[in-house]
Amino acid sequence: MKIFQRNNTEIQLFNDNSLFKKVVFASVGGFIAIAIISFLANYSGYPLIMGSFGASCVLLFGYPESPFSQPKNVIAGHLLSTFIGLSFLHFVGPQWWSMALALSVALGFMIATETVHPPAGSNPLIVFLANADWSFLIMPSFIGSIALLTVALVFINISSKRSYPKSWF
Repeated sequence: MKIFQRNNTEIQLFNDNSLFKKVVFASVGGFIAIAIISFLANYSGYPLIMGSFGASCVLLFGYPESPFSQPKNVIAGHLLSTFIGLSFLHFVGPQWWSMALALSVALGFMIATETVHPPAGSNPLIVFLANADWSFLIMPSFIGSIALLTVALVFINISSKRSYPKSWF
């Protein structure tokens, strides 16, 4: 896609058609996922969305082949990190250092259990900043990540040229 030409030199936004298709595919997938979850949250009155889901969309729709984008990592990463954040918030207290410790423990547990999902690393911070209660583990963490994953499974597999997931476990 040529943007403009100067001194007979083209400046291109996309070097080839496949990159353009990937950009459009990822952008549309992210839009659909967040639109559906936001609509359901608005319609139901239940909190189904959190900030880290935006970053999850980057991985799910932009890089679905990544180990970090696989269902086990998405679900377990969000649940584990949220649980650890809630545990530190409610059992240790809302201290600056306990928030940092919750993040580091969540990171360590995701690595140890091979369920790393980088967007979920922000969940302990979200838990602390929202002063969340234990229901946050179910909504938005579990239900929201299941909804994201469901949209990704349907949307990515609509095309016969794409396949998701690469592995379930």
